Amino acid sequence: MPILAESVDALVAVDTHLDTHTAVLLNPVGAVLATTTVATTPAGLAELLAFAADKAPGERLAWVVEGTRSHGAGLLRVLRAAGQRVIESPRASRKAQRGGKSDPLDAIAAGRAALGSHSQAQPRVDGVREDLRILLASRSHLTTARTATTNLIKALLVTGPADLREHTRGLNTTAQIRYLAKLSWRRSMATGEHATLLRELRAHAKAVLDLDARLADNLHRTEALVNSVMPALLEEPGVGPVNAAVLFVSWSHAGRFPTEAAFALCAGVSPLEASSGRHQRHRLNRGGDRRLNSALHVIAVTRARCHAPTRAYAERRRTEGKSPREIRRCLKRYIARHLYRIMESHTPQATT
Repeated sequence: MPILAESVDALVAVDTHLDTHTAVLLNPVGAVLATTTVATTPAGLAELLAFAADKAPGERLAWVVEGTRSHGAGLLRVLRAAGQRVIESPRASRKAQRGGKSDPLDAIAAGRAALGSHSQAQPRVDGVREDLRILLASRSHLTTARTATTNLIKALLVTGPADLREHTRGLNTTAQIRYLAKLSWRRSMATGEHATLLRELRAHAKAVLDLDARLADNLHRTEALVNSVMPALLEEPGVGPVNAAVLFVSWSHAGRFPTEAAFALCAGVSPLEASSGRHQRHRLNRGGDRRLNSALHVIAVTRARCHAPTRAYAERRRTEGKSPREIRRCLKRYIARHLYRIMESHTPQATT
């Protein structure tokens, strides 16, 4: 794939913020042609489109927008409605950032990085993908809140009355939560110095049960959405609704990643050279989308435990002298390739 500079007459790089967007117009070699800052209102976004149309030296215009899933989401929708070519902003190199930092400098660095890049990923789409992203964000928050509340209950129980500790000592966490949620039926215990403690334990236990109900509803809706757009993922061994949603949200749509190697690089599962002298080896990639990497890790571990072909592959690699970590790296790379091809060949119709 040629670099972006070979296919455009000009590039508009936009550094996005909550109240303002700063745009820089660059020619194909990265020289600055014009700069503007507009408000993030509908009038301001229309002004930005007019700026590009007036200043661009040719018809082949592309946009590089930072934060297309946060502060730049509104601009992305306006650009798509106007039929503009939009490219996901790459991360500028640290060397480019040494010249200082400001909104125009950030936009220039992102634009020049995009002009010299072979990767021209399209921004992620709305529709079902956005619904799944919201459900995943909510699930992460609910899970964190549930863990924190459960830990608080465990800590409070340590200072509780002796008879309460005895009642809960042999119970698992789920049973403890259900028991504490019914403490209102044991009014004889809620007296004296422990009254506040018991009321708080009951309230936190009920909160955990409410969070459990919300997590169950979240899982149900996530599975239904994945089934509506990419049921093939759920048919794969080790891929549950949540991990399938993570895969789909990161992949987004056909063509976002030009190759399966680009998808593996985004997932942080592409092998990195770690050779020296006579030793030729690779190591795990510590970069990329760590949530996507975690999903692939869970899938690989699950398959290694209960999927016969995966177990046979791991055993063959073990006989070749691979360490468990190297085998896991190979598995994650293979799974990323396999699942990428499934998603590319089952392009959903309801994601835009």
